[in-house]
Amino acid sequence: MDFIQLLGYIGALIVGLVLGLIGGGGSILTVPLLVYLLGYNPVVATAYSLFVVGTSSMVGTYQKYKKGFVDFKIGLAFSFPSFIAVYLSRRYLVPGIPDTLFSFGDHALTKEMGIMIFFAFIMLLASFSMIKKEKKNKGVILPSQPYYKTFVQGLIIGTVTGLIGAGGGFLYVPALVVWANIPMKKAVGTSLIIVTINSLIGFIGDVQTLEIEWLFLLSFTLISIIGIILGVFISKFISGKKLKKSFGFFVLIMAVYIIYKELK
Repeated sequence: MDFIQLLGYIGALIVGLVLGLIGGGGSILTVPLLVYLLGYNPVVATAYSLFVVGTSSMVGTYQKYKKGFVDFKIGLAFSFPSFIAVYLSRRYLVPGIPDTLFSFGDHALTKEMGIMIFFAFIMLLASFSMIKKEKKNKGVILPSQPYYKTFVQGLIIGTVTGLIGAGGGFLYVPALVVWANIPMKKAVGTSLIIVTINSLIGFIGDVQTLEIEWLFLLSFTLISIIGIILGVFISKFISGKKLKKSFGFFVLIMAVYIIYKELK
């Protein structure tokens, strides 16, 4: 094992620790870690990230379920349009994106650059959601929206998840709160079911189009899961809210760096 690969595995442990400490967000570091540190193509990196995110979220779902923060009925209903979109985007949309999106003068925006810039934009949204103050629920019950709107939301979020290889929990949670009228803590736990199903089904689409390095992927994922278990243990002694805000600023800096790196 060389030094760079060792750093990659340390990064996998950090991804798991963040997931365990603040309940989400850590998986958004997986793609930059695989691309900029370990040198993987963005298409392969987003595929591997889906597997890591899906497997890690499965562990998280079990932990939330033990605490009573998971509604399987709502989670499965919401995941239906999402996993269709994730699978189709990984199976057909991502392979179908042209190698050069467009050219301007001597410069060209490639498929790999486009994916990473779009990923950075989603990172910006995620960072803002982690930095902003959470609104307290004062018992006001919002009217449920028709399921067709939820279906469309699921398709959109599923497509985004398929393109960037991140879980999209920060997008699913508010949708669950508005549509299903469930408390924030239960929305977070329920979103993990959706993330698990979406990510693993999306990865199945990649298995049909990419060569997978199973030994590396399974070892990377295992280390992330160890990080989650450690993070959950440490979270009993540390304030998750303060960590979440600090991590939000870190994700913001990372997003700006990715945009600079790709456009310079």
